Amino acid sequence: MAFINKVDGINTSSSPLQNKTSKSGGIDFEEVLKKEIDETNNLMQKADETQAAIASGEVQDLAKASITIQKAEMKMKMMLEVRNKAINAYKELLKTQI
Repeated sequence: MAFINKVDGINTSSSPLQNKTSKSGGIDFEEVLKKEIDETNNLMQKADETQAAIASGEVQDLAKASITIQKAEMKMKMMLEVRNKAINAYKELLKTQI
């Protein structure tokens, strides 16, 4: 993953959780989730543009285009897994008897 980030010119030295603390001193989950959703959306849009460029023959570096598309696919799979885990956690809470 670090190699892909270097190819795309993304700085991997800063953590997405850096400076994301809530008032209680913990990590603000809402902000991290919003950031990741926005990043996933941006990657998917970039992948769509790359696919259109490949189809029209405008791409000079096919390897970089392929990496961009694969990166978007991986990010989307990760977000789907996060969603599935959140849904399962919610279902478990509903089963909990008080």
